[in-house]
Amino acid sequence: MKLNIQVDNGTSKHELTATLYDNSSSRALVDLLKKGSVTIDMRDYGNFEKVGDLPVTLPRNDTPTNTDAGDLILYLGKRFVIYYDKNSWDFTPLGKIDGVTKAELKKILGKGNVTAVLSL
Repeated sequence: MKLNIQVDNGTSKHELTATLYDNSSSRALVDLLKKGSVTIDMRDYGNFEKVGDLPVTLPRNDTPTNTDAGDLILYLGKRFVIYYDKNSWDFTPLGKIDGVTKAELKKILGKGNVTAVLSL
C-alpha cells in the first residue's frame, strides 16, 4: 500500500510517497485515511526526526528498531514520526519513504516545524 505525504516546511511544499509495511498498525493507518486525509503538525526532535500526534491511537507492534532516513515510525501508538537520520529504540515500523536520499529529506523537512498531510 502506498501513502502520500505532502510536507509544508513554511517556505515550500513537497510531495512524497511511501511504501507501507504489512502490519496491524499500517492497516489501521490506512483505515483511518480511507475516511479522509490527516494533517499533522510536526516538530523536530533530537536533530534526527520530525514527530507529531495522530488524531487516534493505532495498534502497536513495537520491536527493537534501528531507523534511518526515510523511515516512518509509530511511537507510543499515537505519534507519527518521519526519520531523517539514525536512531535505535523499540518502535513500530510503518513504512519507508520512496526514492529520497538523506540529504534531500533533510532539505525537505527543514530545520523547524513542518505540517504533513497524509493521504492514500
